[in-house]
Amino acid sequence: MEFTVITGASSGIGYEAALAFSAKGKNLILVARRMDKLEELKEKILFEDNTLNIVLKSSDLSDRGQVYELYEDLKSYNIETWINNAGLGDSGLIINEDLLKIESMLRVNIDAVTIFSTLFAKEYADKENTQLINVSSAMGYILALGNTIYSASKYYVSVYTEGLAKELQGHRLKAKVLAPAITETEFIAKANNLDSFDYSTGVKQYHTAKEMAQFLIKLYESDHIVGIVNEKNEFVLNDGIHPILQGL
Repeated sequence: MEFTVITGASSGIGYEAALAFSAKGKNLILVARRMDKLEELKEKILFEDNTLNIVLKSSDLSDRGQVYELYEDLKSYNIETWINNAGLGDSGLIINEDLLKIESMLRVNIDAVTIFSTLFAKEYADKENTQLINVSSAMGYILALGNTIYSASKYYVSVYTEGLAKELQGHRLKAKVLAPAITETEFIAKANNLDSFDYSTGVKQYHTAKEMAQFLIKLYESDHIVGIVNEKNEFVLNDGIHPILQGL
């Protein structure tokens, strides 16, 4: 039995991705801190298809020890696709940032993604029909003033994953990057310490989490490396954005 792992599955893109992949008959391992939200999601999925195997794992990915523990716990499962969707955001000028919040964001956005991706690549590099998809951001391909540290963390995810994809050429595992632009989730509210945020009045253009999950499916079903929402708010697929320098 094969499974698709989705981190950050309790809300937003991760939540909708779980519904989208389950609609394609995929057994799921869903990871988040909020077990109550995962239980609700599992119930919704099984209402639609009770033949699926849905495994729930509660983990705080800002804790490096829990990251390693989770991967070790999942080694008994046969994993087809691993989706690193969990991420934290922050907004503000660097000189005004809360350093503790920054540290937590970097542990989730960089450390956890790197650990999971590297361990998965080492173990599954030569297994047929396997994929690693890391969720970056369109801001991971630009310098976003006022969100510089978040932008830098996602730049890392983009460079790391594109580089891994190129290094895996000749192997069976495919590494890919999903780079959303503004998406209707809890993200902006949490990044700005707000109770809620109205996307319909607060931004000019955005996608829903359900739309972004469908973009994720398109990337998954393609042979391309990067799926990104461009400046026209269009989703496009390509084989890499960053220039390549061969190792010296």
